[in-house]
Amino acid sequence: PNAPPQGKRAKPHAFVAGADITEFAGAGSQVIRERFKDNAVEALWNLSKPTIAMVDGFALGGGCEVACSCDIRIASDRSTFGTPEINLGLIPGYGATQRLERLVGYGKAHEMIMTGDMVPADEAQRIGLVNHVVTPEELESTVMAMARRIGSKSSLALRVGKATVRAALDEGLTDGVEIEAIAFAGLFDSEDKEIGVQAFMNRETAVWKHR
Repeated sequence: PNAPPQGKRAKPHAFVAGADITEFAGAGSQVIRERFKDNAVEALWNLSKPTIAMVDGFALGGGCEVACSCDIRIASDRSTFGTPEINLGLIPGYGATQRLERLVGYGKAHEMIMTGDMVPADEAQRIGLVNHVVTPEELESTVMAMARRIGSKSSLALRVGKATVRAALDEGLTDGVEIEAIAFAGLFDSEDKEIGVQAFMNRETAVWKHR
């Protein structure tokens, strides 16, 4: 029998809320390069099996990037997506600058990354970030039904189909993700990163120095 598609889920009300911001305080680019060397998001993206993100709650920062690395995203109607790194004087560091654009288009991806605004589930579905939105009570059964439906197909055809779709998506993606990782780490040496992180931790408004 075919193995079912791989799933990714966390606690209700927070699919993945993002990084522990306190770890960013005082961290420079070299520390971040070492920490991000083994990238779980890229490992998820490179799985040959179909993957489904079951999102129930906040999918912010790295959480949004994990969801974007899955083949299908099914969310509860109380879920929220976003890339709030700009509020810390940073950019996404796990592929969102590349994968968001491929999912929602250039304009909307720029808006999300440049404003840091959160996107509710219904809008996420409208812009193509989410495949289906259901109630929290229906979420698990909907995901399992999708997994069974996909799992009933030829595993060979599924692998080939995924690889073929990815061939177009991956055009320039690897280089783009590498450029993003370098830029993300480089921002950790900026004064604005420290200002943004300290403002977040102290619940204050950041006053940027733009350097």
